[in-house]
Amino acid sequence: MKQTYEQVGVSISAGASAVSQIKEIVRGTFQPNVLTDIGLFGGCFQFPTDAYQHPVLVASTDGVGTKLIIANILNRHDTIGQCLVNHCVNDILTTGATPLFFLDYIGMGKLEPSIVKEIISGMAKACRENECSLIGGEMAEMPGIYQVKDYDLVGTIVGVVDRQNLMTGRVKKGDLLLGLPSMGLHTNGFSLARKVLLEKYRIDEFVTSLGTTVGDALLRIHRSYLKPVRSLLQNAGLHAISHITGGGIVGNTSRVLPEDLRLKINWKAWDWLPIFQLIQDAGEIETEEMRKVFNLGIGMILIVDRGSADSITENLNASGESVTLVGEVIEK
Repeated sequence: MKQTYEQVGVSISAGASAVSQIKEIVRGTFQPNVLTDIGLFGGCFQFPTDAYQHPVLVASTDGVGTKLIIANILNRHDTIGQCLVNHCVNDILTTGATPLFFLDYIGMGKLEPSIVKEIISGMAKACRENECSLIGGEMAEMPGIYQVKDYDLVGTIVGVVDRQNLMTGRVKKGDLLLGLPSMGLHTNGFSLARKVLLEKYRIDEFVTSLGTTVGDALLRIHRSYLKPVRSLLQNAGLHAISHITGGGIVGNTSRVLPEDLRLKINWKAWDWLPIFQLIQDAGEIETEEMRKVFNLGIGMILIVDRGSADSITENLNASGESVTLVGEVIEK
C-alpha cells in the first residue's frame, strides 16, 4: 500500500494552518527592530547599537517542565506560554540584562492548530508585557517521540546589558537578601507536587485553604520580575539577583556568591503560600526537602548593599512590590 506523510502521523496541512492562525498574534509583538516576518528560515533583529556603550548579549534557554501535564489535563494552554517567556526573562535579568527577542520550540505528538494558537497567544502576551519581540520558532509534529496529546515547550531568549552594569562579582559579606513574592510553584517542582496532590485531590477540587481549585493553583502564572526590578539595574547598591527555580532559595542564590561566602536565611521571615503547605501535608514531605525543591513563596532574591537596602525597598514598594528581608550573606 502506498504511504503518505499524513498516514504516518505528520500533517503538513495542519502545520500550515497553525502558522496561518498565529501570524497576526506574533506580529503583535514586533518592535521596529524586527526586520523579517514569521515563516522565513531565520528571524532578523537590528541591534540597537546607539543605546549601549559596551553591549553584552545575554542568552538563555529553558522550558516549563511537567507543568505541561497540568495544562494538558485541564486542556488550558494559554498561560503556559506566558510562564515560558517570563521564566526566560527572569533568568537573563539576573545578569542585569533586559530582553530583545524570543524564539520558541513546540514539539507535539499530533499537531493541533487550536492548541498551538493558545500557546502562542500566551507567549505573545508575555512578550508584549516584557517589551520583547517573538521573532520566530519551530513547530515539530513527531508521533514517534510524543504521545498524541503530549507536547513539549522550550524557549530561547536574547537580551542585552551594558558591560559596566553586568551583575557579576559584586557580592560581599554583610549584604542583605530581599525577597520578592512568587505566585505559586512557577515552573518548578511539578513532578513531586503532581504526585502527592493528585493522589489525594481531584484536579478540579476546590480547596478552602487555596481559595481555588487544585488545578487553578498549580497553573498560576510564573510571574516576570522585569518591571519592578528594571529601574534598579543601574543602582550600585544592587549587587546580585537570584531567580528561584529548581533547587530552591539556597541552591539558586548560592550560584551568585563568591566561594568564601554563604547564605544565612531567616526561614521564619515569611509565611509559605498555601499551595506549598498543602503539598507538604499531602506528601508528608520533610521541611528541608521542601526548601530544596520549591520557591516557597519567594520567586526572586535581590542581594543588596546593607546601606542601600532601605532605599531599594522603598523603590520597590513605590512600584507596588512587596519585599521581605529573608537573610544576609556571611562568611563560610
